[in-house]
Amino acid sequence: MNKNTLIGFVLIAVVLVGFSWYSQPSQEEMRAQFVKDSLEQVAKQKAGQAAKIAAYKQQQAAKEQVAADTTALFYKALTGKAQDVVLQNAKLAVTLSTKGGTVTKAYIKNEKGSRRYVGHNIADKTGKSDDLGGVTLFSGKDQSLNYTLVAKEMNISTGDLFFEPTAVTDSTVTLTAEAGQGKSLIINYRLGGDYMLHVSLRTVGMAGLFDPNTTTLGVDWHEKVKEQERGFTFENRYARLDWKESEGGTDYISEAKTKKETTEEEIDWIAFKNQFFSAVMISKDNFQKGGQLESTLYDKKDQENQPVRYLKDLKAQVRTSFDPTGAKPSEFEFYYGPNDFYILKQVEKQSTFGKELDMQRIVYLGWPLFRYINRWFTLPVFTWLSDWGLPMGIVLILITILLKVITFPMVKKSYMSSAKMRVLKPKLDEATKQFNKPEDQMQKQQAMMAEYAKYGVSPLSGCLPMLIQMPIWVAMFNFVPNAIQFRGENFLWMSDLSTYDPIVEWSTNVMLIGDHLSLTCVLYTVAMVLYTWITMQMQKDQMVGQQAEQMKVMQWMMFLMPLMFFFIFNDYSSGLNFYYFVTLILSAGIMMVLRRTTNDAKLLAILEARYKENAKNPQKMKGLAARMQALQQMQQQQMQQQQGRDNNRKR
Repeated sequence: MNKNTLIGFVLIAVVLVGFSWYSQPSQEEMRAQFVKDSLEQVAKQKAGQAAKIAAYKQQQAAKEQVAADTTALFYKALTGKAQDVVLQNAKLAVTLSTKGGTVTKAYIKNEKGSRRYVGHNIADKTGKSDDLGGVTLFSGKDQSLNYTLVAKEMNISTGDLFFEPTAVTDSTVTLTAEAGQGKSLIINYRLGGDYMLHVSLRTVGMAGLFDPNTTTLGVDWHEKVKEQERGFTFENRYARLDWKESEGGTDYISEAKTKKETTEEEIDWIAFKNQFFSAVMISKDNFQKGGQLESTLYDKKDQENQPVRYLKDLKAQVRTSFDPTGAKPSEFEFYYGPNDFYILKQVEKQSTFGKELDMQRIVYLGWPLFRYINRWFTLPVFTWLSDWGLPMGIVLILITILLKVITFPMVKKSYMSSAKMRVLKPKLDEATKQFNKPEDQMQKQQAMMAEYAKYGVSPLSGCLPMLIQMPIWVAMFNFVPNAIQFRGENFLWMSDLSTYDPIVEWSTNVMLIGDHLSLTCVLYTVAMVLYTWITMQMQKDQMVGQQAEQMKVMQWMMFLMPLMFFFIFNDYSSGLNFYYFVTLILSAGIMMVLRRTTNDAKLLAILEARYKENAKNPQKMKGLAARMQALQQMQQQQMQQQQGRDNNRKR
């Protein structure tokens, strides 16, 4: 990078900026284009609305025509009165409507003596919520499910039919829609002992009414995922549409996007999930490729005055196998329950389809490395400690202490590397004092590396142990917000570890902060400032020459990081902030104890003895330090060659 190169870059930038300015349209042209685009957009919207109205009128006319024809297919089933049928066990209650023959409400019951599945009554602001002993996952028009069959005469939509309930018990019901003499559509429901609802759909005596090529059944599933937890923005990060490919892994639509996906492979199941609960639909014969999956974001501000707020609008339009003869039913299984890793893992055993479902992947544990840590360390240890009946806050503290014990050897090694550089600082200052000019910095670095080698010290040996700890910190970042075990659990001042703990709240949304101030976030920020100050003080003692000057600039950047994290984590759960707070306090304590228990004089004496030994048996640098030194030497040679070429040009 010389003067000519810089001039070239400046000229290129001037040309690009000048061309952009010259090419931009005038104000009149921009205004005309804006008017044109607006008119086209309005025309498109009117055309779309007109098409929808025409389709609706056509559909209604067809229904009226069928209703007037007493010989039409499903004539009797097109009229009637909707009734509710409730199936329930100790954990789940589902309400079925005879209008449409599908589930209209799923109520997850709370475990006795626990608050884990107690409704927070946050989404329902009418004061009439029935979430006193459990959570209403959806009800009424929040969710709809429609099966479509293509017959010769007409398309059969279950949402238009009234079914007759028979064989009703607490766990079973048969819903029948009469299509004509000796012809019917039957849906059988059976509720298991847990959170599984088993469904089969078949026709009786209707084989001749379908086209011979009809082998599929259309499934149109839709849910408006409502806010269940305190903190709209935070919960929205974990609400999404997931699915599993039959011959592959799981996939999902990003939580942060409004997006449509077309499935390229057959899939086993589709999940509509929020942070802690999910509705999952499983097909025995798979959902065929080419299905349409869609996720639409809702904005909190647009729903401020609504009685119920929604996070996302999730839709799935898919097809699955159908036998028009009725010999083989189309079978489905529904899971309405908590996003608990081990409960979801048991679904595979409770299913009658014999598939490898992997539904535990609905609980997001992070990218592969972090998922592995959470799956085989965090979850087992967390479950083991929870089984003791300890408060969840104590469990978090114990996990933090355990992780600190495991990582202590690495932390100590990192600290001792810094301590060695600290006690060698006077010698490094003496050995590099002749390299104080800016152009001598490369030589200074080489002299420092050579001096470290004489004492058997590698300045890089303290970096790797600290980097090894990073996956653990990130793994916990993924684990805590997704652990339903924290939901409704209180500790100290925190009423619910799964959401934020406000000390101050206000009605308007303040940019970057939101509408509250979380106490654990404040404590975490203060702890990070304290820890940063301690580490900066320790690093200051080992800096040589210009490094100390650079450190003065760096420390301001380091102190800005806690402020940045405050704005990020103010909306996060108090459990996660509390974990990081405890981690930083313990880390600061460990660093202070190591500093007080390290005898600098003895450490220097050990290094001096090593220096004398190395003087008798000189050894070359090894590993990363040797490669760094070689790189520095190569850079120095390149700089010298460039300086030589520049001098030749001047001559």
